Amino acid sequence: MHPNPAFRKTETARNIAFARDRGFGILSVNGADGPLMAHVPFTLNEAGAIAALHLVRSNPILAALNTSQPAVIAVNGPDGYVSPDWYGVEDQVPTWNYVAVHLRGQLEQRPQDELPELLEVQSSAFERRIAHKAPWRPEKMTPEVYEKMQRAIVPLQLTIETVEGTWKLGQNKPASVRHAAAQSLGTGLGQDLAALEALMRHPDLD
Repeated sequence: MHPNPAFRKTETARNIAFARDRGFGILSVNGADGPLMAHVPFTLNEAGAIAALHLVRSNPILAALNTSQPAVIAVNGPDGYVSPDWYGVEDQVPTWNYVAVHLRGQLEQRPQDELPELLEVQSSAFERRIAHKAPWRPEKMTPEVYEKMQRAIVPLQLTIETVEGTWKLGQNKPASVRHAAAQSLGTGLGQDLAALEALMRHPDLD
């Protein structure tokens, strides 16, 4: 998380809403030989206090997870390089603007019999957001094949204790300067630059 308070004023509710909408992040825990990471889809409960996820049984994180232990899911949003030439004022330096939310708490393995419901909730949450498509349902699969696939994955739960967000959008600069940089953002490099441009123009909008 960026230490500048100007980039960390976003309310918890907006950070949770962002993480819920994104639904994908990097799970990280401390392993015996260093950090372990996995890219995971997840869903949040209504209160935003619990993240449900799963890992393939061979993932090293599971071997390190003997009991509940600290973990974080880093959720990335749009990001992009900002050239100092775009500001239209002197004495600026290159930077990278971005949105990121960290969900930090205690990770634990859940009983295997919770997996079917977890998968049902997760697939439904993502499927219903696809326009002009009948949602996929587990019933479309051969039962034996679906059961075999479920045996290869393990349900997990992150009980969230803190939510931290960085919305680094140039809030530390005058609006006219920030807007000038946003206007040129699409000619540069990064991910989802159109979304980042909109956020730079209106960083305080939900």
